Amino acid sequence: MREVKEVLCFVCSSEFWRMVLFWNIALVSSYFQLLKARIFGSKSTSISGSINPQNGSSRPICVITGATSGLGKATAFALAEKGFYVVLVGRSSQLLSETLKEIKNKNKDAQLKSFEADMSSFESIFTFKNSLEQWLSDSALHPSIQVLVNNAGILATSSRPTIDGYDRMIATNYVGPFFLTKLLLPLLKNSNVPSRVVNVTSFTHHSAFIQKLDKDSVTGVCFSTSNQYPCARIYEYSKLCLLLFSYELHRQLRLIDDSSHVSVIAADPGFVKTNIMRELPCYITSMVFLGFKILGLLQSPEDGAESIIDAALSTPETSGAYYFGGKGRTIESSQVSRDPKLAKQLWETSCDLFNDLQLLHHHN
Repeated sequence: MREVKEVLCFVCSSEFWRMVLFWNIALVSSYFQLLKARIFGSKSTSISGSINPQNGSSRPICVITGATSGLGKATAFALAEKGFYVVLVGRSSQLLSETLKEIKNKNKDAQLKSFEADMSSFESIFTFKNSLEQWLSDSALHPSIQVLVNNAGILATSSRPTIDGYDRMIATNYVGPFFLTKLLLPLLKNSNVPSRVVNVTSFTHHSAFIQKLDKDSVTGVCFSTSNQYPCARIYEYSKLCLLLFSYELHRQLRLIDDSSHVSVIAADPGFVKTNIMRELPCYITSMVFLGFKILGLLQSPEDGAESIIDAALSTPETSGAYYFGGKGRTIESSQVSRDPKLAKQLWETSCDLFNDLQLLHHHN
């Protein structure tokens, strides 16, 4: 009876209808872009990348966050198969151990390393960065990485502030990836071959709008005043922020080095059957999956990961692109996501937060 009441409450909420209506429209419009490109001249991009995985210790290193399930796990399997030295990052040591065994069982030549880290915690991210550098040194590997896949993400249904006082969903989906990228940028720049950052975003960003990008909004503190936790709005907002960050980092790196030694690419996997919706009532999740399956839009993690793999293998010239639909295809993201003024505001606010936490970390 309690579960039925929970389902009814959620179905009557504005967040549910936002997901059903806005997210469906956003996803269909993304596929419509692919259809239009196919009819009027395909817009696909070469994915024969500048990174050539080799056997032995010289394999390029790829760091994947949220690597123990869904898209992250599928990406880890695929890139290990392609010859990358895959560094798996996740919150659970047990799941990391299980994922490592699964990949090894399928591919005995896979080279793997795992680290436990929580993308919603600056302390955890900073510890991971130090551990990664130490491992590279101890293993006599070149002090660099070639690919960073910011994949970790959650869809929370209740407000649970982090130890830093941030909204947990925004911290995991945007602030954490921003901090991690800032910390690992020296390793990416130190690569002997062009390297890249792949940010896993979502079609849901089309439904998001931004009024301001001050510290309260970027940390999610402003959402804590709502009577009901606006989970759908915060998820969209976090993915829009990740996209604005992708384009701004691309612009900044291009200003420093026009050869785009470090490229930045957004990857949208579409609607994928993963456990990201585990906090929603199970009846709702089953209904949503069934609805998307009937429409032919529900993908397996392996299919959804294609856009991420395309981005990871892409050439430096594709920096600033938005991959969607697999097969090396790209589309345009929303107009708001391509606003350089908003992106610069977000960058400056995020850098202030980063500097504040770094200072706090050093004092402690």
